[in-house]
Amino acid sequence: MKQLLNIQFIILLLGITVISSGFEKDIFKTSKGDLAITFIGHGTLMMEFNAKVIHIDPVSRYADYTKLPKADLILITHEHGDHLDPKTIDLLKKESTEIVLTNICSEKYIGAEIMKNGDSGIFAGLKIDAVPAYNIKHMRSGGNTYHPKGNGNGYLIQFADIKVYVAGDTENIPEMKNLQNIDIVFLPMNLPYTMTPEMVADAARLINPKILYPYHFGQTDTNILVELMKNRSDIDVRIRELK
Repeated sequence: MKQLLNIQFIILLLGITVISSGFEKDIFKTSKGDLAITFIGHGTLMMEFNAKVIHIDPVSRYADYTKLPKADLILITHEHGDHLDPKTIDLLKKESTEIVLTNICSEKYIGAEIMKNGDSGIFAGLKIDAVPAYNIKHMRSGGNTYHPKGNGNGYLIQFADIKVYVAGDTENIPEMKNLQNIDIVFLPMNLPYTMTPEMVADAARLINPKILYPYHFGQTDTNILVELMKNRSDIDVRIRELK
């Protein structure tokens, strides 16, 4: 349920929070115009920049996509059904839409650009880097991780002078130490599939972003993360409706 108190404009450190089409949206100033981030739900986000619309892991159970703008770019982090929804991709796609996904995702959706961990490219005029996203600790029965190394991507997206990191389904992996000068991060926080609040706090300390959004957090108590980060005044922890 959306918090009614957020209906009014709230002036924040780097952005303004508004309610748009029933979803919370934060707006950030960049050197080349506004970046708007709409918080749709779970691992699903929409970003708008310079008249381009970027949908990340669009899934129909979280929104009525007939009421949202078509995509210039679609980024898919991994193959699980709460992140990869081929019918929604087709609904959002127009002739010029660029679609980026992983190799395993290409088995379920044909005709998209494949990015592996470590790949970089320009899509819809934006520099995109694919970075690792995987589990180390949390396992399925039988000893297999929920998200094996190499299957999924996190994405670094450069919006002029603001760099956004959408981590995908991952834990606080060692590669996060290599992520530098990140302005905004989205880190997943739900068990048993991704991170505990303690692991998210550790990841945030590795990355040192200006703004941290926990996302994909299910029933996890976000207040635990806020408490863990209370001594890091340099990291702005923001809680949005992304269950």
